[in-house]
Amino acid sequence: MMVLDEKQRLVAVLVRLSDDNEVAAGQWYLEAGFGWLDGGSHPTFSNLDLAQDWITQRLAHRAPA
Repeated sequence: MMVLDEKQRLVAVLVRLSDDNEVAAGQWYLEAGFGWLDGGSHPTFSNLDLAQDWITQRLAHRAPA
């Protein structure tokens, strides 16, 4: 799933992990983050609402454009 910001710029790519995944079955994983979401942290989320909250919080702390 591609995540776009308010200006329709790609800021993240989320993937749903397989139900067969031994560590985080069925969860959403931050495959890639761009701009303010780029970095070493690639968390997993139990649902898309939690992923959206995490992304929104980080984008809210970015410097003014």
